[in-house]
Amino acid sequence: MAWLRNLSKYSSTIAKLSSSPKTNTDPFFLLPSFTFLSHFSSNSIQQKPSNSNTKHVFEYSGLLEATKPHEKPRVVVLGSGWAGCRLMKGLDTTTYDIVCVSPRNHMVFTPLLASTCVGTLEFRSVAEPIGRIQPALSREPGSYFFLANCTAIDTHNHMVQCETVTDGEETIDPWKFSISYDKLVIALGSKPSTFGIQGVKEYAIFLREVYHAQEIRRKLLLNLMLSDVPGITEEEKRRLLHCVVVGGGPTGVEFSGELSDFIMKDVQQRYAHVKDYIRVTLIEANEILSSFDDRLRRYATNQLTKSGVRLVRGIVKDVKAQKIILSDGTEVPYGLLVWSTGVSPAPIIQSLDLPKEPSGRIGVDEWLRVPSVQDVFSIGDCCGFLETTGRQTLPALAQVAERQGKYLAELLNRIGKEGAGHANSAKEIEFGDPFVYKHLGSMATIGRYKALVDLRQSKEGKGLSLAGFLSFFIWRSAYITRVISWRNRFYVFINWVTTLIFGRDISRL
Repeated sequence: MAWLRNLSKYSSTIAKLSSSPKTNTDPFFLLPSFTFLSHFSSNSIQQKPSNSNTKHVFEYSGLLEATKPHEKPRVVVLGSGWAGCRLMKGLDTTTYDIVCVSPRNHMVFTPLLASTCVGTLEFRSVAEPIGRIQPALSREPGSYFFLANCTAIDTHNHMVQCETVTDGEETIDPWKFSISYDKLVIALGSKPSTFGIQGVKEYAIFLREVYHAQEIRRKLLLNLMLSDVPGITEEEKRRLLHCVVVGGGPTGVEFSGELSDFIMKDVQQRYAHVKDYIRVTLIEANEILSSFDDRLRRYATNQLTKSGVRLVRGIVKDVKAQKIILSDGTEVPYGLLVWSTGVSPAPIIQSLDLPKEPSGRIGVDEWLRVPSVQDVFSIGDCCGFLETTGRQTLPALAQVAERQGKYLAELLNRIGKEGAGHANSAKEIEFGDPFVYKHLGSMATIGRYKALVDLRQSKEGKGLSLAGFLSFFIWRSAYITRVISWRNRFYVFINWVTTLIFGRDISRL
């Protein structure tokens, strides 16, 4: 058998290595899965002290060395969100080698993420592998994707320090390594904003990643099944089946709409014993959908109310294990708490010794450069225009990040073709037209096959605004065309058709 022969060959190789004089070679690096490490220069391989109850754990460190003058310059991209992925998709791989560092190996199509929480879409429909977005990461010898977090940036030496992602405390310790760059693009996104409220991180679930949607779905279905168990009190049943959404922006409203649809169409049929107990509450400090037209906001409020969503205006003061406390002292018990109140700079962004704009994001100029250092750019939610530019900081929206990624890809391609792709070689290059953002409008679905479409370029501007089923058709048509690959477009379309015919998938996997 082939696998047995291979195993015997590998065992004999290890035996030879163990009998030969010790070197810096470790049999671990002979595994095919780790052949990419041969491109690193090894700094150290250290064994941590261990006692009788502790496994031998090795910590590796290495360096992806600087490119040579005759080699293609290297663009290092930190992050795999909207901005970073659009940048990598547009970069000319005949001009540059690309290295992406991110704790996830896929991009999340966030506008459709709320639909996965209740089974309207499957999770794979909103996740696009990085290797499909930029095939060079899998094929080109000088391009790599590393499943890791950036821990520090040395702009003076053009170096990024990284630490690999592991699956928890019981696995091997993370490996630390460094990457030399010619051009660095920081696209690390943002983190959910908790406003310093105690208990949010411990008890609330955010809605920004696929694993967040998976956790929401599992929690929701678990509460539905627990509430049907004999002996559960009426009060406990009502708490378990009370879904609270904090934040009245597009994400919070869309999730509330999807949840109300799920309750009206699927819970009514498949959980008939508890259908009268389940309810949804949306808490917002001000007006819901504040960036939309006043008429559309009123329409959304009426439709959500008709769908059974209770709208509460209030400010959350504290979050406990089974209830939240509002600023007026009102206690709201919950079984599922989803937190969607905006974003703030990630800890790594706050720790970087780079210029910041007033809200704490990395400050950039009109060409998305970090002006105080060479060869460093920043795009997406983690950056904003410096006050010296006289420009207003753009909102943390997917379309902003995508447009910045597209612009910067074109800019770097032009720089590379002019022979200024290597480190410290673009000082005299004319960068051309600065980045200009033009808002294309906003859309949000509110359930019951209805949506809002606001095509105004600004909150005070004039433009087309629609609501109802036509808007829902526009919303679906727009987003299925924006899904990155034909593969995922096919998945999304099939999921929509399947849900329409057979209902949502309520399996708790």
